Amino acid sequence: MARWSLPMNGGCRCGKVRFTIAAPPLVTMMCHCTGCQRMTGGAYSTSVAVPTAGFALTEGETVIGGLHGEQLRHHHCDWCKSWMFTRIEPDPGFVNVRATMLDDPSWFTPFVETYTSEALPWAVVGAPHKFERFPAIWQPILAAFAAAHV
Repeated sequence: MARWSLPMNGGCRCGKVRFTIAAPPLVTMMCHCTGCQRMTGGAYSTSVAVPTAGFALTEGETVIGGLHGEQLRHHHCDWCKSWMFTRIEPDPGFVNVRATMLDDPSWFTPFVETYTSEALPWAVVGAPHKFERFPAIWQPILAAFAAAHV
């Protein structure tokens, strides 16, 4: 399994928005819900959950795209429209960064697959933890991820 190193940097497709991650990931995952399929134009979205305090924009600003709900804030580059990360309100202590926005996503392997109930049959990749929707309890999953990545 490939290993990340900190800090991790990334940005949108056009490069107008850049970010840095200065804290170890809490978990890696893929979401197969139809909403993520439509927002990515693919079979799923990839996410690296990182502590809020360990994530910072370093260049540019984002706009809210996708759903404009009260809880989810999907951040996009206003120029190229890349879906970069998602914040949840109120802040649960993490930001979900799209793994494909990292400058080097080669280490990314999904630890969790969510919404397998909506997955395209050929797109399930065999992550160690699978859920038909979102798991009810995250703490054991986060602990297992941390233990596997010491």
